[in-house]
Amino acid sequence: MADRRPGQGRPVNHATQARAVRLGPRSIAALALISGIGVIAFGWPLLADADSGLAHSADAPWLFAALLPLLVAVVVATIADTGMDAKAVAMLGVLAAVGAALRPLGAGTAGLEPMFFLMVLSGRVLGPGFGFVLGSVTMFASALLTGGVGPWMPFQMLSMGWFTMGAGLLPGPDRLRGRAELLMLAVYGAVAAFAYGTVMNLQGWTYIGGLSSGISFHPGDPVQENLVRFLAYCAATSFGWDLGRAVLTVVLTLAIGSTVLKALRRATRRAAFEAQVTFEAPDRVPPG
Repeated sequence: MADRRPGQGRPVNHATQARAVRLGPRSIAALALISGIGVIAFGWPLLADADSGLAHSADAPWLFAALLPLLVAVVVATIADTGMDAKAVAMLGVLAAVGAALRPLGAGTAGLEPMFFLMVLSGRVLGPGFGFVLGSVTMFASALLTGGVGPWMPFQMLSMGWFTMGAGLLPGPDRLRGRAELLMLAVYGAVAAFAYGTVMNLQGWTYIGGLSSGISFHPGDPVQENLVRFLAYCAATSFGWDLGRAVLTVVLTLAIGSTVLKALRRATRRAAFEAQVTFEAPDRVPPG
């Protein structure tokens, strides 16, 4: 809908261009809390001593129990900060279902998972708050769909939430369009694909046995020494998978990203994402 000039007695829509959902103070607080818990959940084994039980199977149920209400809190805080309606939440559910359906298409072969490119584009359009929730809910739904439920699932939900949230934090959501935007999203998708794989490696590396001493985790050793071994572990075991994920994300983003972005932005306008309509009174004609 085109903007109307004041004085014509017509509605003036200040959201003709779909904008990413902004972060309000409550949204920021909820995301900071859930991200802080996630960092602790991933990183605590690096600070544990040699006698600690390091299997994440013990802490995963507690992390999952904390994650679900915090995801709801992010949604509620975002709605409270922006005044979005039920259509926006419904759109979130639709995108999560589509992302979950895309994940099995690659079956994880060589890291080829097409859902990642959709998460990049959706995070760009929806913004960081809803992007985080979308990534987490999509991973949860895909785990149920593929039978991938296990102690790794809450960690995957957090990692995908961060992955999608990062796309919503990229600069220029209201101004940058066209080829420049696609290139930025492709670069982000490639870097974030490696970051996702690296973070998920940290979840499993601390309790995998049978590795050579050069890449295995040594409980109680200085953090910097274990981090050197961890980087060697990533290079030796998952670089190829992360590369496949990054390449597919870049190719899909550059090939069909423009079309998908237009469709998502059109849908967000219809879902009243931060649409604010005001009415201007008609100008009075001065007496002759």
